[in-house]
Amino acid sequence: MSGTSLDGVDAAVIETDGETVVRTGKTACLLYEEPLRLRLRALLDAAPGLALDDPEIVAVSRVIADRHAEAVAMLACRAEIAGFHGQTILHDPPSRRTWQIGDAARLAHKIRLPVASDFRSADVAAGGEGAPLVPLFHAAMAATLEKPLLIVNIGGVANITFLASDGAILACDTGPGNGPLDDWVHRHTGAAFDRDGTLAASGRVNAARLARLLADGYFARPAPKSLDRLYFSALVAEVTEGLSVADGAATLAAFTAAAVAAAPMPEPPRLVLVTGGGRHNRAIMAALRARFAVPVQPVEMVGWDGDALEAQCFGFLAVRVLHGLPLSVPGTTGVAAPMRGGVIVQPG
Repeated sequence: MSGTSLDGVDAAVIETDGETVVRTGKTACLLYEEPLRLRLRALLDAAPGLALDDPEIVAVSRVIADRHAEAVAMLACRAEIAGFHGQTILHDPPSRRTWQIGDAARLAHKIRLPVASDFRSADVAAGGEGAPLVPLFHAAMAATLEKPLLIVNIGGVANITFLASDGAILACDTGPGNGPLDDWVHRHTGAAFDRDGTLAASGRVNAARLARLLADGYFARPAPKSLDRLYFSALVAEVTEGLSVADGAATLAAFTAAAVAAAPMPEPPRLVLVTGGGRHNRAIMAALRARFAVPVQPVEMVGWDGDALEAQCFGFLAVRVLHGLPLSVPGTTGVAAPMRGGVIVQPG
């Protein structure tokens, strides 16, 4: 899995029948070199005007496949199938478009395994949001945990899985994850992200600016809903104008937490579990804890690996593709009926 934080590839082994999680196994992390990370970030801005056969798209797709092959090699294990999410560079469900780049055939050839990819297109084509796709995996992982349970995934974009006491699964993108904060920090300091939330924790939240951010129309939309990594870019640039670097970081960390807390939930959760890179940001975690009256803990509290969870998810979803099982349901993406998806490429 390579997410919208653009930091690298997480790889993981999972044993599953696509419905239950038997066990999780080895994990690996391969960080992108800075020139590749910058190429990917540039593609986010350029993607709306690019064609599928654009030379840069083709070249970067090959590089992404190669990096994923390296991550698989780091696991040094046998498997039946690999799940390859690809790198999202554009997500626009109203236009029936979602774009994950990466050469699946090249990856299959290099790792000598069937590769399941293109997980989102069928859902979007059928009128769904195409995201988030982690909820069915979260439900399988949390099968024995007490409900209602809220699982928060904070990557470039943040999303939630709400597992209700009656068994319902509800999900949506809540709004910004680490993306706006990462961009702010890189623009002002040159660092790729706010390590441990140190910068955000040193600043003061500007309540008036935060209120302007939370007034965006996305938050009034009913769930399920999803958005692009750059959805808030113009608004953030306007609202943070003139803030100090630390206060801008503090306000953006608070924005992420406030958007999570504002997400529609049918009942109060008993516990909030946080996964993704955002759980390492102490300013975001402190802001989340201030907004919930129940414990807010990293997923490691229940024995999960928050750095590997999404990679494990797409291994789980690869097996669901193999067995023709749905990847999404109405409560997770808004699609009209449970939706299968994905394409399997055999090694050539």
